[in-house]
Amino acid sequence: MSTLLADARNLLSDLIARYRDRVDYLAIRLESAEGTDILLRGTKIETLSEGISIGGHVRACHKGGWGFASFNQLSTLSERIEEAIAAAQLVGDEETLLAPILSIQDVRALPLTGSDPRQMQISDKKALCLHYGEILRSVDPQIATISVRYGDSSQRVILATSEGTLLEQSWADMEMRFAATARDGETVQTGRETVGSRKAFEDLIGLDEQVRSAAQRAVNSLALPPVRGNAYTVVIDPILSGLFVHEAFGHLSEADMAYENPDLLEVMSLGRRFGPSELQIFDGAAPAGHRGSYFYDDEGTPATTTRLIEDGVLVGRLHSRETAGKLGEIPTGNARCLNYHYPPIVRMTNTWIERGKTPVADLFADIDEGVYARNWLGGMTNGEMFTFAAGEAWMIRKGEIAEPVRDVTLSGNAFKTLADIEAIGNDFFWDESGGCGKGGQSGLPVGCGGPSLRLRNVVVGGEATD
Repeated sequence: MSTLLADARNLLSDLIARYRDRVDYLAIRLESAEGTDILLRGTKIETLSEGISIGGHVRACHKGGWGFASFNQLSTLSERIEEAIAAAQLVGDEETLLAPILSIQDVRALPLTGSDPRQMQISDKKALCLHYGEILRSVDPQIATISVRYGDSSQRVILATSEGTLLEQSWADMEMRFAATARDGETVQTGRETVGSRKAFEDLIGLDEQVRSAAQRAVNSLALPPVRGNAYTVVIDPILSGLFVHEAFGHLSEADMAYENPDLLEVMSLGRRFGPSELQIFDGAAPAGHRGSYFYDDEGTPATTTRLIEDGVLVGRLHSRETAGKLGEIPTGNARCLNYHYPPIVRMTNTWIERGKTPVADLFADIDEGVYARNWLGGMTNGEMFTFAAGEAWMIRKGEIAEPVRDVTLSGNAFKTLADIEAIGNDFFWDESGGCGKGGQSGLPVGCGGPSLRLRNVVVGGEATD
């Protein structure tokens, strides 16, 4: 497939030259991908597959209107270009506003630090899933169901545009997900772990203790009392901080959300204060080694690091070329697509809160009654509102971590919660387990990071008392 892609460069250049004068902008993205998908549920392998695909898409813009067409046969590429151009000309009736970028000719590959998953036998990947499945099942007889999911994907992409860009990029991505559900009568509890990497197959090996802890958490939670629902001062660990900054704030920073929604654009106005002066939030694909890292986005914009909040004040947002052009700002390299079936849209890459200065132990000081939450089970957001379920939690009493509790959900308004940050810990952790969903494109690899945070007035769901 790589040979076919290399041979396709001249074809793409010729087609761009033939059609470029018919629209304001034309881009062809060609992609070769291969991957593995394994699902173990209980004792049975339900999915065991390897796949290779090649395809691409065409994007055309005319008077502000976009046309899109995807294909999986190079022989039909001319027809797909005609379709995309016709669609753009049909809907375009304004001005094409694409923030300018330099045209680039480059070939880049994200470097691996260890074994390439493509060089590993599928039997070895299956054996790894069975090994972790056995660990999950062996923790306790109360484990009712378990699942292990393995996935890897290697992609090579060529992007050619009417502005002279001709790029080739390649990378590999790997992920494993583990879940164990324990049952005691009507009480059911689940423990989860997810591990991802763009660096080495070895990053998925030797996770025995991490996998065992997921099952043990599920079992331990069966005997725990549910938390009493209330508004508490809450301390969250770096994993929950990373989830919060991605889900509750990061999506609101994606500029397509703002320019399509005047009310949100007003709320997310640059220069507005959202948090304490110690708060610094970033997003960027430029930091190397994370699951949201790359050299160029899917429009050919170089990867950057974007400061979103500086000293508690909103100073930036995430852009494609179109959103940057419409808002008169600078492209940030955040136009991404999951694969060739979809057009690129504004997506986060690696999103993080910078570490603070407060020693973690001091985050608990002076809390008469609160909650300490670690890890995550799941969550959802709706605009600026969020709800997250913690993987583990303890009560805080008189400044000390006290008894463990279960069924802890954290809810609130993202803007109010940012303003309610009381202290930022001096620790930090990168969570590479993220798979982001937006606009029907789910499972896009991202990285999240942050320190422990102390938050006041967080609504914690649980069992109500009389």
